[in-house]
Amino acid sequence: MTAAPSSPSMRSTISAPFVRMPGSIALCCAWIAIVVIAGITGRWSAPFDYTHQDPLGRLARPLASVAHLLGTDYLGRDIVSNLLIATQTTLMIALVGSLICALIGTSLGLLAAHFGGWIDNAIMGFADAMAAVPFIIVALSVLALFGSSPLLFVFLVGFASWERYARLTRGLVISAKEEGYAEAARIVGVPPMRIYLRHMLPNIAGPLIVQFTINFPEIILLESGLSFLGLGIQPPETSLGLMVADGRNYLAIAWWLAAFPGAVIVLTTLSISLLGDYLRDRLDARLR
Repeated sequence: MTAAPSSPSMRSTISAPFVRMPGSIALCCAWIAIVVIAGITGRWSAPFDYTHQDPLGRLARPLASVAHLLGTDYLGRDIVSNLLIATQTTLMIALVGSLICALIGTSLGLLAAHFGGWIDNAIMGFADAMAAVPFIIVALSVLALFGSSPLLFVFLVGFASWERYARLTRGLVISAKEEGYAEAARIVGVPPMRIYLRHMLPNIAGPLIVQFTINFPEIILLESGLSFLGLGIQPPETSLGLMVADGRNYLAIAWWLAAFPGAVIVLTTLSISLLGDYLRDRLDARLR
């Protein structure tokens, strides 16, 4: 039996968000896809070992040779290879840090909304205290006191901006409690944990996803800033912020050392931020 073809109205409903997607958002998605693919395949697609040094070919200009399309740095290392590995490192730190941040904030927000009382006041008071202090000062203090290690650095970056997830989750859960589906599940004896995980979280996932897209570029900038100051990723490893820091002393004679990683940082954070604004407009029913 041949399946009945889908109606035109159904096809238009499914494809409507993609048809109405602005060209700027499509460009942002294309750039994000390029960066993600470059980050995933960086260690295999790099034309050279990013630590390989060629003193005789140092500070080669972009397009000066086919082997080094974006030039070389002050040690003769290939910029393309370093850029691929640096993008991979920065994206990995930002992704893991964002996931840790979302997990901590969402869990604390659920606890605050569920128990209320002094637990709610304690969590929200701690969140207010964290929001009152610039996190980069806290990060600089911790890294200066305990030293910079990759594991500590990732967890420290993941602790940034968790209070936003906590406030957002708390407000969304309190609002969801007033709706019928949560109360009906509670009346029939569904355990609270199942109500939160099975019923509430899927319904409040939209705003949390938007918050993730907002927090992700902030963590990229935080990692780049700390690495630029020498407290983040340490050589021989590399990151976008560390590449900018290495190139700042050669801006007058080799602008490309800092320009290319800086451009990747700017374009990536801008693309993710614009995509986050677009998703907020699409997922938030009040804005629609």
